[in-house]
This record gives sequence, structure tokens and C-alpha cells, in this order.
Amino acid sequence: MHHTTLLAATTDKNLELVLHVLPAIVVIMAASALCGRLALLVRQPRVLGEMVAGVLLGPTLFGALFPTAQKAVFTPEVKPMLYVLSTLGLTLFMFLVGAGLEHGGGNGKKDAKNAAVLAVSGILPSLLLGAGSAYLLYDRLSRTDVSHFEFALFIGGALSITAFPMLARILYERHLQNSPLGRMTLLGASIDDAAAWCFLAVLSAMHSGAGALHVLRTIGLTALFALVMLTVVARLLRPMGARVERTGHFGFDQMYLVVAIVLLSGLFTDYIGIYSVFGGFLAGLAMPRNPAFREALHSRMMDLVCVLLLPIFFAFSGLNTELGGIAGWAMIGPFALILAAGFIGKYVGCATAMRTVGFSWRESWAVGGLMNARGLMILIFINIGLAQGMITKDVFSMLVLVAVITTAGAMPLYRWALPERFEQQMSPPAPDPAPTSGATSPEAEPAHA
Repeated sequence: MHHTTLLAATTDKNLELVLHVLPAIVVIMAASALCGRLALLVRQPRVLGEMVAGVLLGPTLFGALFPTAQKAVFTPEVKPMLYVLSTLGLTLFMFLVGAGLEHGGGNGKKDAKNAAVLAVSGILPSLLLGAGSAYLLYDRLSRTDVSHFEFALFIGGALSITAFPMLARILYERHLQNSPLGRMTLLGASIDDAAAWCFLAVLSAMHSGAGALHVLRTIGLTALFALVMLTVVARLLRPMGARVERTGHFGFDQMYLVVAIVLLSGLFTDYIGIYSVFGGFLAGLAMPRNPAFREALHSRMMDLVCVLLLPIFFAFSGLNTELGGIAGWAMIGPFALILAAGFIGKYVGCATAMRTVGFSWRESWAVGGLMNARGLMILIFINIGLAQGMITKDVFSMLVLVAVITTAGAMPLYRWALPERFEQQMSPPAPDPAPTSGATSPEAEPAHA
């Protein structure tokens, strides 16, 4: 009798949790769909609308206007479930980003050299200006248990990131991916983001506070794991890619294997002390590069991740975002300084680099605008920082606003610098198929960033 009563109580509790979680997900998806559609109507990427939807569902709007309803939808029991789903979504999304990165093509060494110049110009100025700003604002913004050095590096690292998937989608939509500008920009942005994730992994290890030996252990295990994934695992997976390329069939057996590799990679990186998204990204880099394999992988997974799991991440981020806290003059100044540091460092730095290697000023400013967008990538970065206690909620809210503003500015800056008549002169005669790092087709909506 006791066991029967306990089982009934457990079942009732689980049912109650489901009845709380499902309405929350429905509300999130409805808000994301509406804001995403509104973003498209004003010629912005859908992801911008979804980012704004996440902020509006938090205390900034929904919680301010309807506090009782907001607490009823996003109960304390629901938030851990949203965290799990958002972490799963991020890991899978970063896997798809890694799997979609292009290798080779173009003019080989020349493209690689120019891309390296662009990558350095996209990282270094933003990192230095962001770190300098953070150092000046340490006493006003930082947690007391975070050192000046860690706080400065975190803000600089967050500002140096680029929304690679959105940038890739824009170039593919305009058939510029095989132009010299497109090849260089895609490669430079991928280097930027890979460097940012490595940077955050090292910073997370440093922040753990377990001593230099533990930090070195975490960094060493991360490097070893990356080496194994990019050599041994990548080599073992090549026959699967060749088989899919040859037969055109990507079945459940292959999907089971791929998903298992992603989840185990995320589990291992979590275990050694860095966030699971790193494991997902490395698993993506280890995937076969065959076009048919990448297209099949993308078509099977990307829509579910973008429609269901990423909006949950945006909402979870929004629940931690209180823009009212930075509305006063005391916070407006620090926010403006951080925004200016990020904008000038990335936009001006990348444009100058492009001009230095021989592109026109129009092309240079267009690329600067795209590289300045931070989109989803900075949200992942700062969520890790918030979860690990590296930043306060006020700083988190400021950086969410930086993400929204720089992402919103990307397309207007691009169109201002490079109108369609100039694009047509740069486009190659025949467009390639859509990329595996964005949406579903060249005619589809802009990808998540």
C-alpha cells in the first residue's frame, strides 16, 4: 500500500511538472514566432526577433506588466527544465555550426593569410578596448570575488565574438560565398569564434579557483580532447561520410551515432570543467566534410533546434535580463562605454583590415558591419559567464543589449556600404547550394546567429 501511494504521488508530481513546462514552452514559441515574423517584416534576421522575444518574456516587460501571470508561467520548478533544454539546444546548435564550417577552396594560402589578418583585427581591438573599459568599470560593475584581470578578459572576450552563422547566411543569400570577400570573411569569422570559445575555456578554467594545477589540468585535457576529436574520431567517421555521399542515404543508425558523439562530447567537456557547448562544437568539427553528409545532417536537425530549443534558450536568457536595472544614469554611462568599445573595436578594426589587404572601402565597411554582429554567439558566451559567477546580472543585461543592438545594426550597415548594384558586380556567375550552417535554402529566412 505504501509503495502504491508513493508511486501515485510521484506520478502526480511528474504530471504537474509537465502541466507547468508545456504551457511555458507554448508561450515561448508563440512569442518567438510573433517577434521573429515582425523582425522579417522590417528586413532583419528572424533571430533578432527571437532574441527580443526572450528579453520581453523576462522581468523587463512580461514580468513588469503582468507579474502574477509571469510567475505562473515560469515557476521555480519550470526554470531548471528550461535550463536543461536550452543547454541541449546550444550543444546541438554549436555542433551544427562546427559541422558547417567550410574548409579549403579559393586561393589557398592567400585567402588563409587575408583571413588571418581579418580574424586578428576582429579579435584584438575589441579585446583590448573591451578589457580596458572593463578595467575602468571594475569597481562599479564587477563581483567582488572576480579579479580585475578575469573581469577585463571576460568583457573583452565577449565583445570580440562574431555571429558567424548569420554572417554565413547573409553571404550565401547574396551568392557572395565564393567571391574573394565571401571566402575571406567566412574563414576569418570562423577563426574568430573558434578563438573565442578557446579563450572562454581557458578563462573558465582560471575562474574555477582550484589552483594553477587544476587550471593546467583542465586546459591540458581540453587540448587532448580536441586533438583526439579532430584526428582519431574524424578519421574514423570518414567512411560514414563517404557512404552517405555515395548512396545518398542518411539513416537512423548514422543519426544515433552522430547524436551519441555530440552528447558524449558535451558530457566530457562538462566533466573536465568547461561548458558542454565546447564539446558540441568540437564534435561538429570532427564530422565528415562531404557535402551530401553535411546537407543531410543539417536538414535533419537544424529546424528542430532553431524552432524549439533555441527559443527556449532565448527565453531562459531573458528571465535573467533586467534592463530596468541599467536605465538609470549611473548605469547608462558604463553601458555606453562598453557598447562603444565593442562597436569601434570590431567595426572599425575589421573594415581597416579589409582595406589593408586590398578590398574597396565599400566592401570593407560592409564586412565590418557583418563582423560587428554578435547575435546568439555572445548570448552563449555570457550565459556561461553568468552560470559560472564571472559577471553580475547587471553586466549580463548590458551585454544582452549589446547583442541586440549590434545584431540589429548588421544589415543596415551592410546595405548602406554595399547596395545591390555593387553586390551584382562581385557575385560569381553561378551560385552554390545553401550552407549547412544557416537555414534550409537560399530562399529561406536568415539563419540563427
